[in-house]
Amino acid sequence: MNRKNIDHCIEAICQKGCDEVLNTIHSMERGETPPDAAHLDPDERQAVQRELQAIMAVYGRF
Repeated sequence: MNRKNIDHCIEAICQKGCDEVLNTIHSMERGETPPDAAHLDPDERQAVQRELQAIMAVYGRF
């Protein structure tokens, strides 16, 4: 896994705001690949999903 790619993807998604982060999480749970994560391999996409969920949990929104 490439940590730099994962971090960059998370930052790009988070820059879009909380609603977009939640939409991204839900689409990833359905097995969809968001455009910001299209360049990642499956393990990296899974890491992005887990980290986005952890970030939103801090705000009580997931």
